[in-house]
Amino acid sequence: QVQLVESGGGLVQPGGSLQLSCAALGDIANIYDMGWYRQAPGIQREVVASITFSGITNYADSVKGRFTISRDYAKVAASLQMNSLKPEDTAVYNCYADVRYRRGGFFHRADFSGLGTQVTVSS
Repeated sequence: QVQLVESGGGLVQPGGSLQLSCAALGDIANIYDMGWYRQAPGIQREVVASITFSGITNYADSVKGRFTISRDYAKVAASLQMNSLKPEDTAVYNCYADVRYRRGGFFHRADFSGLGTQVTVSS
């Protein structure tokens, strides 16, 4: 199977920066879209950034100009650089990916998400 493992969350003061990382593990043939979404209590889930296989990026209006998504094709991973963080960025951040993988001698394709990493922006 496939696992997505996030790291890099934590507590940061307003105006600070954090970098989140997402590593994809398993017998992976290819990863198409990758991205990050966040979920805060009482607030609708929001996709904050995504990147296609060809490197086309897309951002939520709430994070444009502050967040940057990138991917490492060799390491089958993605990163989210978050700058100028605000208290309203506080949430659990999850990595997701559209993955083509091998299992039982066949190729399969499915969406996967990680368990998430907590980001807290507070003074």
